[in-house]
Amino acid sequence: MQKLRLLEELEDTWLPYLTPKDDEFYQQWQLKYPKLVLREAGSISEELHKEVPEAFLTLHKHGCLFRDLVRIQGKDVLTPVSRILIGDPGCTYKYLNTRLFTVPWPVKGCTINYTEAEIAAACQTFLKLNDYLQGETIQALEELAVKEKANEDAVPLCMAEFPRVGMGSSCDDEVDIKSRAAYNVTLLNFMDPQKMPYLKEEPYFGMGKMAVSWHHDENLVDRSAVAVYSYSCEGSEDESEDESSFEGRDPDTWHVGFKISWDIETPGLAIPLHQGDCYFMLDDLNATHQHCVLAGSQPRFSSTHRVAECSTGTLDYILQRCQLALQNVLNDSDNGDVSLKSLEPAVLKKGEDIHNEVEFEWLRQFWFQGDRNKICTDWWCEPMTQLEGLWKKMESVTNAVLREVKREELPVEQRNEILAAILAPLTVRQNLRKEWHTSWQSLWAECRLGNSLPASDRFGWAQKLDSSIDGGRGPGPCKESGDGMGKARVFQAPGEGSTVCGKGVPPSQCTPREKPHS
Repeated sequence: MQKLRLLEELEDTWLPYLTPKDDEFYQQWQLKYPKLVLREAGSISEELHKEVPEAFLTLHKHGCLFRDLVRIQGKDVLTPVSRILIGDPGCTYKYLNTRLFTVPWPVKGCTINYTEAEIAAACQTFLKLNDYLQGETIQALEELAVKEKANEDAVPLCMAEFPRVGMGSSCDDEVDIKSRAAYNVTLLNFMDPQKMPYLKEEPYFGMGKMAVSWHHDENLVDRSAVAVYSYSCEGSEDESEDESSFEGRDPDTWHVGFKISWDIETPGLAIPLHQGDCYFMLDDLNATHQHCVLAGSQPRFSSTHRVAECSTGTLDYILQRCQLALQNVLNDSDNGDVSLKSLEPAVLKKGEDIHNEVEFEWLRQFWFQGDRNKICTDWWCEPMTQLEGLWKKMESVTNAVLREVKREELPVEQRNEILAAILAPLTVRQNLRKEWHTSWQSLWAECRLGNSLPASDRFGWAQKLDSSIDGGRGPGPCKESGDGMGKARVFQAPGEGSTVCGKGVPPSQCTPREKPHS
């Protein structure tokens, strides 16, 4: 709604924006964007400039980066940018309703079996880059603190021009500063604009084609920093010799755009990004400002280091939640049925809420992305198999609750209390299964168009699970298809039904049939 109101207010006019060739560019940066810091490539070690591009190209060569099918305003949209998440083992990062699972970088005390030695070396390089950017971010926060304490304007420009001073306190103490730079993941991005002719035009300033639209980075620790290493695949001969000949930004050069959120008075900034440049968004800049990525003419990689908010996004967290939900199981029978310790409505509701969390925030998210998480390492295979087993037991718990509700000996008042407690989470489950079913159809349509999406040996798992909303008629047949993406099990839905819940079918019960290639 804010975007529509702003566009209506602008009508056919553009908001002003500045580039380095404008006289007031650096003054505006100093006054309105003091927590944005650029460090040009020349001030960064040659060793990193050699290793990081090699790591980008290695991951690209091995097919490790994928476009995501994300959900925006109720629609499934394929991102123009290909991505991979690297970071602390067991961490995830969620953006645009899509949860990405880290390819672990090699931290001490964690055994990681990479599929290729080159991939292992690349992950080691991004951990090295992460450590370097963390140190530079801490330095920048200290400098910002000193300037704020002295009531001075924070001059952005390049970090190489900042004087080296002692400890500052931009937050309250040294610990707080370090926590805001404790990057636990990096989201790697790649896009070749020449293969993306349909990129959107920037709508407010007329800055040109956008690789990434205006946004705030999501799901980060409050007031934490973001550090970005940019590498565009271009040599000096490809760069414009006379940028002054352009009105506005040079369309052949990649830029990052910044604006104050929903402000039509302050000019935006378009900052050119050359090979090896880094920029840092400090303190609350990500909350108060928006940024976009403006496409150049050549392919570009970036490594965006973040302090992901992982309180509900780690493997340890979700396994603990599973154990909490299953504390109500008294015993299991050989046929998979369970008996329950308690029929307290609050206990049952918590169990069903966790059931939903496991299915929709973890299992479906993981398998929707196909086998991409196996390309670099098998690290997630065993945990997700364990999580699937726990989910199956939760399905048995749901069925046990429904059996109890149907039992004639159960007092009417108690039955009504149980139904009132579990109705909401079961309704959510039914609606989300229908929504995910639609997303699976969108995914398969994109695959048939030849877009870069990974095959999965769990297509059948998620789609057969959807048979639980099919009115109890049971699952439809599975088929294998290779339409441009390798073999993937896909459920042929027999139709939609009206029951709230039923038993999910594990992948072992999905027997594929070979579909001939056309």
